[in-house]
Amino acid sequence: MELLSTDARAAVGLILSKYGAALQGVIFEVVRSQEVTEEVLQDVCIKIWKKAADYDTEKGRLFTWLLTIARNTAIDKTRSKEFRQSKRSDHFSASLHNDITLSESSKHKDVGLYRVVEGLEEKYSQLVHLLYLKGYTQKEAADELKIPLGTVKSRIRIALRELRKILSVATILLITKIIIEIVSRQ
Repeated sequence: MELLSTDARAAVGLILSKYGAALQGVIFEVVRSQEVTEEVLQDVCIKIWKKAADYDTEKGRLFTWLLTIARNTAIDKTRSKEFRQSKRSDHFSASLHNDITLSESSKHKDVGLYRVVEGLEEKYSQLVHLLYLKGYTQKEAADELKIPLGTVKSRIRIALRELRKILSVATILLITKIIIEIVSRQ
């Protein structure tokens, strides 16, 4: 965090080395194109650099802040006229989404976020995917799943509470691992 506030350029490089794969995964989940994912990731890096002073440790974790920037930038991209036109002219093949090599490389890159989400009950994981990874509004998710809007709001609140519990334990383990690596280098 100190590096982010003093030398944002160096911090962005460090952030990409630690969180790049997770950011790519979130972006890809929204845009469904590796080429567009890379383009959006560049935009995300610029936003992180420009908004570094806006990050407030009191409001949340760095990882959450980064994922929010990545997700929102990806959603903005899908809403752009350019993206919608390219989607109409280039039909994304079903094989792209089912490509074994793509899914295998994603497994090696992710930091476990998708596994954590998949570990939730299906009714919760569906909502997390729709709302946070695909950019649906709560109303759109309610329509898609054919459930009342109030149910969507209740379920997502429960899902987020469960994710916080799971991720806080994972964060503690990750920090411990990093500290051990730093100490062992000295």
